[in-house]
Amino acid sequence: MSESRRYCGREFTEDELEVVRGLVSSLPTRRAIADAVCDELSWLRPDGRRKDMSARVALLRMERDGLVVLPPPRNGNGNGNIARHGEAEAHLSVPIPASLQELGDISLVVVDTKVSSRHWRSLVASYHYLGYTPFAGAQLRYLIETSFGTIGALGFAASAWTCAPRDTHIGWDSPTRAARLHLVVGNARFLIVPEVRVQNLASHVLARVARRLPLDWNDAYGYTPVLLETFVETGRFTGASYKAANWIYVGKTKGRGKLDRDNRHALPVKDVYLYPLHRDYRHLLSSPVPPV
Repeated sequence: MSESRRYCGREFTEDELEVVRGLVSSLPTRRAIADAVCDELSWLRPDGRRKDMSARVALLRMERDGLVVLPPPRNGNGNGNIARHGEAEAHLSVPIPASLQELGDISLVVVDTKVSSRHWRSLVASYHYLGYTPFAGAQLRYLIETSFGTIGALGFAASAWTCAPRDTHIGWDSPTRAARLHLVVGNARFLIVPEVRVQNLASHVLARVARRLPLDWNDAYGYTPVLLETFVETGRFTGASYKAANWIYVGKTKGRGKLDRDNRHALPVKDVYLYPLHRDYRHLLSSPVPPV
């Protein structure tokens, strides 16, 4: 019995991988291949659009695993030259006040231009302990702006495929999780630049973005998520800002990566926090999957 492969949250059977190989051998560009993969395998977003970015990432990972050989990229996008970590930059040129009242208006600005994207990457590579890595699939990024300058960054992307504390809290079995997972969005990055020391700022921003994100996500992808999740590394952070913003602690990860089949605890243990975006989120996420 042939084994399936999982890429970007999707299982690919051996028959489907043969379809992918056929498309790779017959089409001239990576973009055309990704679009065709989405069409042939019905890999679509809830609004019916192709999951083209997820398909591109999946194809790159298939090539890395020796399953396909892609045509060379036509236009270098520079992704391979973006460092995960960078030297800390002086992003603020004036002293920042110590209270929210003195700080004044705070704006959450969606990253939707090349300039804002470079700025976001620079901040995250300079100051976030995980550094910069591209997100796959549906995502939203924000810059936290004030009259004193940019004071931080937020990034939201696809949720974890499996997470025992979250799945138990929701009441998920595997088929229901697969059908509803797109309704959970992961807070993949949250950064306040180190020179900013404003009491309650982090929890204030988290509360603001929780109100803002469902509308922005709907505008971008045609559906509204009902739950946020995040993972807080226990050895580095206490999770105080998430607690103050009313995120729900549901347990700890096991400290295992996706490929850690030998239970070697290759990753740090993290606390799992959830934030409901709808009061009936558990019902919406765990209701039976309609028959096909």
